[in-house]
Amino acid sequence: MYDFNYRRPKSIDEAVSALTQASDGKLMSGGQTLLPTMKQRLASPSDVIDLGGISGMSGISESGGAVVIGAGTTHAEVAGNATVKSKIPALAAAAESIGDPQVRNKGTLGGSIANNDPAADYPAALLGLGASVKTSKRELAADDFFTGLFETALADDEIVLSVSFPVPEKAGYAKFPNPASRYAVVGVMVSKGAGGVRVAVTGAGQNGVFRAAAMESALGGNFSAEALAGISIPDSDLNADLHASAGYRAHLIGVMAKRAVEAAG
Repeated sequence: MYDFNYRRPKSIDEAVSALTQASDGKLMSGGQTLLPTMKQRLASPSDVIDLGGISGMSGISESGGAVVIGAGTTHAEVAGNATVKSKIPALAAAAESIGDPQVRNKGTLGGSIANNDPAADYPAALLGLGASVKTSKRELAADDFFTGLFETALADDEIVLSVSFPVPEKAGYAKFPNPASRYAVVGVMVSKGAGGVRVAVTGAGQNGVFRAAAMESALGGNFSAEALAGISIPDSDLNADLHASAGYRAHLIGVMAKRAVEAAG
């Protein structure tokens, strides 16, 4: 690990100021991605700006037909929260499937989506549930927030504050996890609500999380696993690595989508 300056601001304004003044500053929430990459010397920021000292960054509430979760809320808190389990059990299930207990008790919602790992669970949850992201500057729909592999629409001095998840009529999440990391080889979130049917896939796309339009169309007419029979996702834009070929990932998308629909009840 290279030398760096450690900053622990007490407010969002202080955090933005520290970020803009640093030559190469990085925000840290739970640190579950940043710290390992720094230890491996794959990242060498001039400043690490720890958001953990800012009050009001975590917490879960229900407002206007949506569950609102602070960016600093840990995966374990989302998984165990009574409101989340009651209103959007699929979101609680997705959070519970992340990593191991150590990761779930340190990693945060905001850190995960800002990093936008192509195999992370939360990007599929946001996109599949039609969530919106509140930042220090604006509010973004999930469809506009995730822009590519490890890329988001966040500006250099923009910080995620919270995420609002509309409560769906029904939703389900299913994933085929890597047995070591628990990252999704393929994960699928499906939901049906006021905005229609949404199907989001993580772990498979070369450009990160994406929506499966053909599956959405089929489920819009008949929200059942049987409606997905015969629908296949082309493997031309899917990942291929030592864990799974593009063709196998295409197969898994179909399997996980059916399981997600079944989980939605």
